[in-house]
Amino acid sequence: TAWDSMGVTMHASTLQIILPVGISFYTFQTLSYSIDIYRGNLKATRDPVAFGAFVSFFPQLVAGPIERATNLLPQITSRREFTYEQGRDGMRLILWGMFKKVVVADSCAPYVDMCFDNPEAFSGGTLILGAILFSFQIYGDFSGYSDIAIGTAKLFGFELMTNFKFPYFSRDIAEFWRRWHISLSTWFRDYFYIPLGGSRVSKPKAIRNVFVIFLVSGFWHGANWTFIVWGGIHALLFIPLFLRGTNRNNTTSIVAEDRWLPSLRELLQMGWTFTAVTIAWVFFRADSLSHAGNYLHHTTHLFNGAVELGVSVILPSTLVMLVGDYISRSQPRNPFGYPVLVRYPAYILCLYYICEMFGEGGQFIYFTF
Repeated sequence: TAWDSMGVTMHASTLQIILPVGISFYTFQTLSYSIDIYRGNLKATRDPVAFGAFVSFFPQLVAGPIERATNLLPQITSRREFTYEQGRDGMRLILWGMFKKVVVADSCAPYVDMCFDNPEAFSGGTLILGAILFSFQIYGDFSGYSDIAIGTAKLFGFELMTNFKFPYFSRDIAEFWRRWHISLSTWFRDYFYIPLGGSRVSKPKAIRNVFVIFLVSGFWHGANWTFIVWGGIHALLFIPLFLRGTNRNNTTSIVAEDRWLPSLRELLQMGWTFTAVTIAWVFFRADSLSHAGNYLHHTTHLFNGAVELGVSVILPSTLVMLVGDYISRSQPRNPFGYPVLVRYPAYILCLYYICEMFGEGGQFIYFTF
């Protein structure tokens, strides 16, 4: 190889070291910049410093959200003034993001690792809870990072796009993808799905486009069949909605809109969607297809020994995160925008648990993508 000719022996571990951190995220940002200029949606900037700041904007550099030049570049080139409101909202988001990551995701991680490392050693109930915990882990980990990034940007006077909107309260898989990793899903929609023809083609071609977009999304996460199958599962869940024309049913409404509690129908819809997403997450988390199959197979074994795992991990921190998401579902950027007597005890409790558990977890999951 070219490396060998230079006397350099290249191993997989070496590539992991020399590949730039967050390369897939800022590659997508620069691609969208180039494509938007080509389409005439954006004029090229003549300021190399502004362009460099857009590409390497540090809060969201490593794991998103994937910003568009049409949103971020004008903010870089214009004058910004720090405001109390923006700083306050930024600190709230950083606190909430830290809670999601340190208290929720990192407390779930050891139990998830234990279940996935040796599924044969546990009962079906424990493995089901392990899969549920991974759903909470990856959400707390990734949405937590996004909240921290968006909040940090606010401290510098920048407004980044929302990357998550309480996805586990989705009523179908189409709504889930409008609320999960929004910056990536909209990127694929605008620069991949629509250029393929989107849904404005014949039914067979439209179905092909749906499969392509989900499979490419899986492949983006890694060159492993587990990610391809993960994307394929979501495509299979989306296609029936697409064929029935119901994939846009929940584009503007939120669950329990104008009500405090969801209806029985909404509860069943959310339960089904979360179950399907969790099963797909097993493939996302597994090392191989055989590993995922083995894990799912052992979930059918006898249910015993799962109570301690559920009570010790799911109930305390995860329920706080879900309740916070539910209460703020109409204001996803401001989970603490409530009376002082509610806010300040919440701040203190979040800080206490963050300090109590800080340093026990690992890096963010999406740092590897």
